[in-house]
Amino acid sequence: MNPLGVHALVWVGDWSEKSARYAIESTREVGFDLIELALLDPAATDVAMTRRLLEDNGLGATASLGLDFETDVSSEDPAILARGRDRLAASLEVAHGVGATHLCGVLYSAMAKYSQPASELSRQNSVQAMAWLAEQCAAAGVTLALEVVNRYETNIANTAAEMLAFIDQTGADIGVHLDSYHMNIEENGLVEPVEQCGSRLGYVHIGESHRGYLGTGNVDFDSLFGAIRASGYTGPVTFESFSSAVVHPSLSNALAVWRNLWQDGRDLAAHAHAFIAQRLQP
Repeated sequence: MNPLGVHALVWVGDWSEKSARYAIESTREVGFDLIELALLDPAATDVAMTRRLLEDNGLGATASLGLDFETDVSSEDPAILARGRDRLAASLEVAHGVGATHLCGVLYSAMAKYSQPASELSRQNSVQAMAWLAEQCAAAGVTLALEVVNRYETNIANTAAEMLAFIDQTGADIGVHLDSYHMNIEENGLVEPVEQCGSRLGYVHIGESHRGYLGTGNVDFDSLFGAIRASGYTGPVTFESFSSAVVHPSLSNALAVWRNLWQDGRDLAAHAHAFIAQRLQP
């Protein structure tokens, strides 16, 4: 069965040693195979401490992040482009250092609402940055997957088909990172995107339509998991949810978490693990 993961922000809003220990130990205790590290500030991540805790708990890891407007690699400003590449390089260094297998998320633009469509120049800047990042990831032995997010979080690619076309422009070996929360907003259904990706599906996020307990919103999980099983995809399937009860306020605001669907991360995670594991069974 696919390795099952949970996003670190289900547990904690920072990555001090106390928080990292709690998140990693809780992930193992609930039964997940890996934890997805949120690289909100790569420079502040203690790589040695994180790797030690992962190894002590026999837990795998992946890593994700979203850029902001000051590090947007789709920007037309050369200074911003340079900062963006620096942020991506630092994130990959952390991911590789802790032993993460995947680097994913909104790496190709700011994770924010744009006021206009992407210009041809901004798109080309993003394409070039991702071609460069793919080379860096390949050299580090880390799988790169770009997350398809909704229209309020990027203007580069909002559907699987658009992301596949974008990746084709890079000429690089890059996977598509699908997320049920975003698919539920933008796609025609949840089967077609998985079929479109085929062997290029590189990472999967599972999240409910309102980011709360799985099965309590309107995501058609039966269709999605059926498509995942049929596709032969063997990569990570990771649960993601956010609540300002845990997440740092700045990130809560960026993600528009105006109401909390949960307070107890452990109960939420245990429910998600059972929910996902059951639906991935043949």
